[in-house]
Amino acid sequence: MSTILASISAPFDFSWFQQITVFNGAVPRLLAASFLGGVIGLEREYKRRSAGVRTNLLICLGAAFFTLLSAVLAGDANANKGQVASNIVQGIGFLGAGLIIHNRSRISGLTSAATVWVVASIGMACGAGLFAAAGIATVIVVIALELVGFLERNASIKIYSLIYEARGNDQAAILHSILDAMDKAGERLSDYTANAIGDLQRVTFNVVATKRQHERLHGRLLSEPGINALLNFRDPEED
Repeated sequence: MSTILASISAPFDFSWFQQITVFNGAVPRLLAASFLGGVIGLEREYKRRSAGVRTNLLICLGAAFFTLLSAVLAGDANANKGQVASNIVQGIGFLGAGLIIHNRSRISGLTSAATVWVVASIGMACGAGLFAAAGIATVIVVIALELVGFLERNASIKIYSLIYEARGNDQAAILHSILDAMDKAGERLSDYTANAIGDLQRVTFNVVATKRQHERLHGRLLSEPGINALLNFRDPEED
């Protein structure tokens, strides 16, 4: 019986020297994964996305640790050192799918899901000791998220959602003004929310358009007589 137990526990019976060796090699890889995941997470946190610093840091750290453990647990005699790490790609897909939401007539969360997927690959690179490749990938991700998104919006290529809040004294006049401005801009008022705070009437509605279209609509709404003030807010569901 003792022989059977010894044979079962043998592959995972690491000596103190082996544990110290793995520890010395694991520390820089796990720290690098945490740092790079945190850098991407900071950009997501700045944009107020659901997957922020902690989420991206932990995903990157977990992917690095699984990649490292995959080779350690396989041992020198086993040629298949990526058996555990190979399941990261499938596993991270389930986490990314939870970030994708279908809202009204559009889908949000695709960018966050793709970011999580790429962060896992950066963690795997750190776990394999490919620090330069992981660092370059992190730079590319931040540029893609920040610079490309900025260029898309300012060049009026990308459509995005804005919440408009029109204020005035007469709710009916505000609604007529909104409809008139939307008709002139070629946009459709699909839904709105109206409420009052004392004598102040508020009408809130959502518009999906390019930056240039938003600017034109904003100008037309301000020129309407029934609207005394107009505010814009970022749509929290926008990715």
